[in-house]
Amino acid sequence: MATTLQKDYKERIVPALEREFNYSTVMQVPRLEKIVINQGIGAATQDKKLIETAINELSAITGQKAVATLSRKDISNFKLRKKMPVGVRVTLRRERMYEFLERLIRVALPRIRDFKGIEGKLDGRGNYTLGITEQIIFPEINIDNINKLMGMNITFVTSAETDEEGYALLKHFGLPFKNAKK
Repeated sequence: MATTLQKDYKERIVPALEREFNYSTVMQVPRLEKIVINQGIGAATQDKKLIETAINELSAITGQKAVATLSRKDISNFKLRKKMPVGVRVTLRRERMYEFLERLIRVALPRIRDFKGIEGKLDGRGNYTLGITEQIIFPEINIDNINKLMGMNITFVTSAETDEEGYALLKHFGLPFKNAKK
């Protein structure tokens, strides 16, 4: 079953981008390929329960089971051993990706205090990473059960060739950028 953003992409965004960038076929139009949500938890070296909590919270937010990310090497200054859990991540595709994007745009971002929009800096290949400082902006998280505020990075991976195309795609999806390009 297609979500409203998925329908919106096919019916409104594709033709708009086709006109804006003069594509010769529909296949040239950039699309959102995946959304990767990542939480780095440095304090997990001391407190193992933080990883479990983060997995449960990220799974509740995304509707998909989160996995722990493991360290690659030993760093004695940080009391870190190889293959220790140091973070949590989820990769969303297809319907779940569109559902998460819709909740992020319509529910979570407006709940940020003093929200004036998000930065419009892409990575040079049409992908965008959004940093969020608190997980409590998502309605799935019960504030009473929080023992530590943790931030997260949300990366939007697109098939766009340039930053300009990626920016236009994300803008059409409804991401509230504060500095309007052009």
